[in-house]
Amino acid sequence: MKGEWKESQLSELCELIVDCPHSTPLWTNDGAIVLRNQNIKSGRLDLSSPSYTDEAHFEQRSRRARLQAGDLVLTREAPMGEVCMIPENLRCCLGQRMVMLRPNPKKCDARFILYSIQSDKVQHEIKVNEGTGSTVSNLRIPLIESLSIPHPPLTEQRAIAKILGDLDDKIDLNRRMNETLEAMARTLFQSWFVDFDPVRAKLDGRQPTGMDAATAALFADSFQDSSLGPIPKGWTAQRLTEAIEVNPRRMLKSRSIAPYLDMKNLPTQGHSAEEVIERAFSSGTKFQNGDTLLARITPCLENGKTGYVDFLEVGQVGWGSTEYIVLSPKPPLPPQYGYLLARSDGLRTHAIQNMSGTSGRQRVPSECFNSFWLAVPPPEIADRFNELTAPVMERIKSNTEQTRKLATLRDTLLPKLLSGELMVSLNHN
Repeated sequence: MKGEWKESQLSELCELIVDCPHSTPLWTNDGAIVLRNQNIKSGRLDLSSPSYTDEAHFEQRSRRARLQAGDLVLTREAPMGEVCMIPENLRCCLGQRMVMLRPNPKKCDARFILYSIQSDKVQHEIKVNEGTGSTVSNLRIPLIESLSIPHPPLTEQRAIAKILGDLDDKIDLNRRMNETLEAMARTLFQSWFVDFDPVRAKLDGRQPTGMDAATAALFADSFQDSSLGPIPKGWTAQRLTEAIEVNPRRMLKSRSIAPYLDMKNLPTQGHSAEEVIERAFSSGTKFQNGDTLLARITPCLENGKTGYVDFLEVGQVGWGSTEYIVLSPKPPLPPQYGYLLARSDGLRTHAIQNMSGTSGRQRVPSECFNSFWLAVPPPEIADRFNELTAPVMERIKSNTEQTRKLATLRDTLLPKLLSGELMVSLNHN
């Protein structure tokens, strides 16, 4: 019952609260992982873009305490109050502007504390009591230690943590599955349309790797000269603007309400837009399902902001930033070809090298795609590529939709469970 809940300061629930070293790490290309604030978001540790230091500096930064599985890391500034848990088998150390928390297992469940810190109550306490540094706001150690954490008996903490943890685990599984699925599609794109691996294998008298006989039979066993250089026999070299419509004409009446996607919600990884809202159309880039959106402005292009439009109703037109380039492949190329091309190193490098404008406001001119050449396959190969990759894109979409529903459920349950408003059924067997 709610009456069994207590409130304790965070320092009373932790064995250790250790501040980070107040020094900039020595950055290296590999070695030991150094956590940075950008690696911690929405209760999760994201090491898709890790940072490293050498062994000597790792030991130096671990002198006060060595991070271990189950420890929590809380950011002190830029931004404040983000928190994550250290997983098993991760060797890492604190960067700057963060603090290590080691919950006492005799008093609390570490994952319960992880969710408690994310609760509205504790986040409000963090924001209200934020300290002020010389240039940015920061969360001082005494305030961290004094954060008030409501908590039930340990058995109920574990039950609450399991409910929320199971949801987060499924969300994380979907995320990792989507990363794997997209990597598979991008690898296939690179192999067929850039490296021409099936043709090279047949030219060498080998069976193309991982390919059934019917698919292998679609590929030639020799090359021909072209404006692009050697391409598979029977293929054609075309400028990108010949094979793909760039900024195709889409109709949307002024002031009509339509799905709107801003640059902030165009993803840097994966193809799924993070949030789409309804908004009256004024002026902007228009798009429909099957289009690919590529950020044309610095630093969004360099950061990888690219998306595939699959969130509209049939025949519906959406709109967004004027800083999008829209790519719409022409037959025989399937729609997802445009997205995988936009994610390819070749096209991204070409776009970045052709940016123009003043420093800090450089853009990609659409005309630069006239000088980018593609090897366009015959229809039967394009159709087979579509048969293999369309289900992958659909599975990614399905996983993303499920993840959003799970996240909504978690965000609905979290305040109710952490306030005692919603009771959990404990298994005493």
